[in-house]
Amino acid sequence: MQLIQKSSDCLIPLLIADLQFVIRFASLGSGSKGNATLIESGVKDSDTRILLDCGFSTKEVELRLAKHQRNANSIDAIVITHEHSDHITGVGRLARKYNIPVWLTAGTWHKCRDSAFPDTHFIDSHNSFEINDIHLHPFPVPHDAREPCQFVFSDGVSQLGIATDLGSITPHVVSSLNNVDALLLECNYDSDMLLNGVYPPKLKQRVSGDKGHLDNTQATHLLKSIKLDKLKHVIGMHVSEKNNTQEFAENALCEGMNCKSSEVSIACQIEGFGWRELS
Repeated sequence: MQLIQKSSDCLIPLLIADLQFVIRFASLGSGSKGNATLIESGVKDSDTRILLDCGFSTKEVELRLAKHQRNANSIDAIVITHEHSDHITGVGRLARKYNIPVWLTAGTWHKCRDSAFPDTHFIDSHNSFEINDIHLHPFPVPHDAREPCQFVFSDGVSQLGIATDLGSITPHVVSSLNNVDALLLECNYDSDMLLNGVYPPKLKQRVSGDKGHLDNTQATHLLKSIKLDKLKHVIGMHVSEKNNTQEFAENALCEGMNCKSSEVSIACQIEGFGWRELS
């Protein structure tokens, strides 16, 4: 403990070791069978915890949270990126069971309004907002949903960028992700594997279209387009189990960052990835 003199008769203790403002993040699972990401910020023990998307059943979310040493009644908000089932399957039931507020765009709400939420907040995808001590900067993305958006999360010091479920890269996406400290980036498919794979033609067109998903080459291009000076973590997300491999996705990220494979990670469908921290 260090004591700082504020006046002749007032000594205020400053617990230097305890003042560790951090932003932490982990994935409960990432892929076409379900997506959910935890973001939390606070002093030592988290003050604010957000669940970004909830594409798993309530029971499955509870089990996956436990593996990350968390429980559902500690979640302050569920934030939804868009209405596709692998992102919203469990939102309604989880929110009602634990009385969790839900944040989403009006367009997303219109597509899932039959799922009653205990407390609904609307997002303007062009305006930042706060949930307790976490600052959220949403940005619209080209995807085949009603009003999809992705986010940059910040604790006022560090920034976590998330960019999945978008079929093309816009200047606004690039500017939103410049100088983030960590990036969760979609590497959904390898174009040759998709072309020669088992998907029917219409699904291939949807996935590879301008409002589909990012392939490995696009992920490389995005990394080469943004400012990377502060980037400490980059993790490949939403990797297709049928149209991609971990090695291909890793190579794409490494090419974009000009780094070794040991410096990047890939989230998986079953385990997601463990806790990472920015301070």
